[in-house]
Amino acid sequence: MKTRNFWLTALAAGMLFACSDEKAAEENKDGIPDEVSETETPKSPVPEVSAGRVEVITGFRSEQIGPRTVHIWVPEGYDERKSYSVLYMHDGQMLFDASSSWNKQEWGVDEVATKLMREGKIEDLMVVGVFNAGQLRHKEYFPEKAYYMLPREKQESLYGFESDQLMADEYLKFLVKELKPYIDRNYATRPDAAHTAVMGSSMGGLISLYAISEYPDVFGGAGCMSTHWPGVDPEDMDGVPEAFLDYMKGHLPAPEDHKIYFDHGDQTLDAHYPPLQEKVDALMAEKGFTPASWVTVAAPGAAHNEEAWNARLPGALTFLFGK
Repeated sequence: MKTRNFWLTALAAGMLFACSDEKAAEENKDGIPDEVSETETPKSPVPEVSAGRVEVITGFRSEQIGPRTVHIWVPEGYDERKSYSVLYMHDGQMLFDASSSWNKQEWGVDEVATKLMREGKIEDLMVVGVFNAGQLRHKEYFPEKAYYMLPREKQESLYGFESDQLMADEYLKFLVKELKPYIDRNYATRPDAAHTAVMGSSMGGLISLYAISEYPDVFGGAGCMSTHWPGVDPEDMDGVPEAFLDYMKGHLPAPEDHKIYFDHGDQTLDAHYPPLQEKVDALMAEKGFTPASWVTVAAPGAAHNEEAWNARLPGALTFLFGK
């Protein structure tokens, strides 16, 4: 029981899966405001970027989840007379500026996307980074429908049988019904699914797959890096990867007009992923996904951190948004 409680606490705080290797949870500061009011909520600092600019919304109002900080990156030369594809990314506090992240690492989204656009390799793109909710992170990122496919005893060992504590469905409703309409109203976007994707790592990979499966008419692409197929402590994962596979069997989007990117390393937490990803890959092929609609990238020697995800980000963006 002590082991299970530790891992649920670690997952919730993002200690292991939000950002990096086995670091102290108290360092993972998310800066999520407690109140919606801008006058009462501490302002989120504007990240320093190498190109383009980041616009910050502190305490985005939501009827689905608590107020949430959102970073909106628009590329250099942003022009409202043009239209831009949009990538929605989880763990938004880790995307742009290592100086403000808990582990002093970042995805380097602005650098990577800018370079690819300058080289003409991807479509004009803007990125919306949604901060995680700290201790609620695991509850928001664990796919609910897969959870309910777990054996009763497994549910009881986690959040309880048919628990109402999970928030992934509410989090996705926030993205789809509240945040995306706001972005489409206020920015020069290409709002159709073919030009909208979602991306994250670890538990963020799971919620990205869940998003494209639950809302295939909204998201045409999903980037799932170092997807945490164990779902929980890898030493206590019995039945959890199987539940994800069972969910995928009945809910994957149509391969004809959707793209799904997977990857993994083989060090630190990623060492648990290769055999589980093989089972996922077999299912993807069985469901009719081809190299045009799905790719899995293995990165020998890569660990579970932002530096590794940054290194693989060019390939992920090119696959999802390539010209």
